[in-house]
Amino acid sequence: MKPLVALVGRPNVGKSTLFNRLVGRNLAIVHDTPGVTRDRHYADADLLGRAVTVIDTGGFDAAPDDALGSRVAAQAEAAIEEADVIVCVLDGRAPPLASDAAVVELLRRSGKRTLFVANKIDAREHGAIASELYALGMDALIPVSALHGLGTAQLLSALAESVPVPAEEPPPPESDVPRVALVGRPNAGKSTLFNQLAGAERSLVDGRPGTTRDPIDALVNRGGRRLLLVDTAGIRRRTRVEQGVEALSVMQALRAIPRAEVAVLVVDAAAGVTEQDARLLGLCSEKRRAVVVALNKMDCVPRDEQKSALERAQTALHFAPWAPRLPLSAKSGKGVDALVAAVLRAAKQFRKRVSTAELNRFFARVLESHPPPTHRGRAPRIYYVTQAEVAPPVFVAMTNAPDHIRDSYKRFVQNRIREAFAFDAIPVRVEYRQRTRR
Repeated sequence: MKPLVALVGRPNVGKSTLFNRLVGRNLAIVHDTPGVTRDRHYADADLLGRAVTVIDTGGFDAAPDDALGSRVAAQAEAAIEEADVIVCVLDGRAPPLASDAAVVELLRRSGKRTLFVANKIDAREHGAIASELYALGMDALIPVSALHGLGTAQLLSALAESVPVPAEEPPPPESDVPRVALVGRPNAGKSTLFNQLAGAERSLVDGRPGTTRDPIDALVNRGGRRLLLVDTAGIRRRTRVEQGVEALSVMQALRAIPRAEVAVLVVDAAAGVTEQDARLLGLCSEKRRAVVVALNKMDCVPRDEQKSALERAQTALHFAPWAPRLPLSAKSGKGVDALVAAVLRAAKQFRKRVSTAELNRFFARVLESHPPPTHRGRAPRIYYVTQAEVAPPVFVAMTNAPDHIRDSYKRFVQNRIREAFAFDAIPVRVEYRQRTRR
C-alpha cells in the first residue's frame, strides 16, 4: 500500500486547491462557496520521488448544524484514521476560529504525524496575519499559496521526510481492471449503488438531490471480481443546471464518461425513465462506451407493476436496444451481483478483437445472402472487412463506393456483427472506406 496523506481543515481554507496542486491535476472541484467537497477523494501523487496517495476531505465542523454536515465530518475523521500523515490546512489570511481549534485538538488526540499549513499566503504582508495561527499550539507552520504554488516546495520536502517508507515497491496498476462510471440523474441512487459495491460508505447518501459533487473513485473487489468504480454527480437537464458548484459538478461527471470503459446508467425505476435518462444513454453511445442500464429502486415498484415498468423502460430507450437493462435494488443489494457480471461482460466486449479471417468468413456469408442494394444507379461492392481499433472496437469495410451504401444497410451490418460476435453492450461502429487501386 502507498502511504496515505490526508488534507483536513475547516471549510473554505483551500484543501481542494492544495489537493489539485499536489496531485498535479484538476481533479477536485474548487469554488469560493464553502462546503463544496463532501466525500473523501483519493488520487496518487509523486512527492519528490515518493509515491503516495493523497486524500481530499470535506470541511470539518465540530458542531455541524445538520445531518449532512455530521456525515461530512465523519468522512474527514475516517480519512484521519486511515492516513499515515495529516496535513492540517489553515487559512493564513484569517485569525484562528473555533472550528480551527477543534480540528487541531482532534489531530492532537489522534497522535498522527501532522504538518500544519497556512494557505493563501499570496503576498508578504499576509505572513503577519498567519503568525496569529500559532495561538492554536503548533510548533511549526508552513506558509503556502496552493493557488499560485508558492511555498509548496517546502511542503513537498516536509511530506517526503514524513511519510513512511513502504516495505516494498507498490505493484504497477493493473490494466485489466475495468474502469466503470456510474452516471444518471440526481437522486437516482448512484451513491447508494457505489457504497453497496464498495462495501462501505465511501460516498455520502442523502435524500436531497445533488449530494455528490466530486467524482469519487474506489477499487472494488466483489466476489473476486475487481472494478475501478467512479461515482459521479447527478446530471440534470442543461437548462436547469445552476451556475457555480453544480455546473462544475456536472462538467466533471460528463468528463468521467469518456474516461471509463463501461458506463452504468442508473435510472430511478420507481419514477420511470425520463427524457434526460434517454439523453444520457445517447451521450454514452456517442462517446462509444459500453453501457449497462441499472433500473434501480425496483423494490419501490409494486410487484404487479414491475413487468410493465420494465416494458416502459424498454420503450423509452428503444434507440439503444443493445444496452442490457437490469432491475435491481442498490439499497438491499438485490440484483447487484447480476449487474457486476453484466459490467464485466461489457468490459470484455469493449476490449475484444476479432481476427480479420474470422470477420471475412462471416462477411462472405452476409454478402451471399444480403449484398448491398443498388443506390443512385450504382451497385456497391465490399471487398474485405477488418477491425481497426479496440477499446472501443471499430470495424473498417473497404468498398468501391462508400457514398452509395444505404443507412439501412449500415444498420443491418452493425446488427449482424453484434449478433455474430456477441457485442451486446457496445455501440458497434463500422466505417466504409474507398479502396484505391495502384
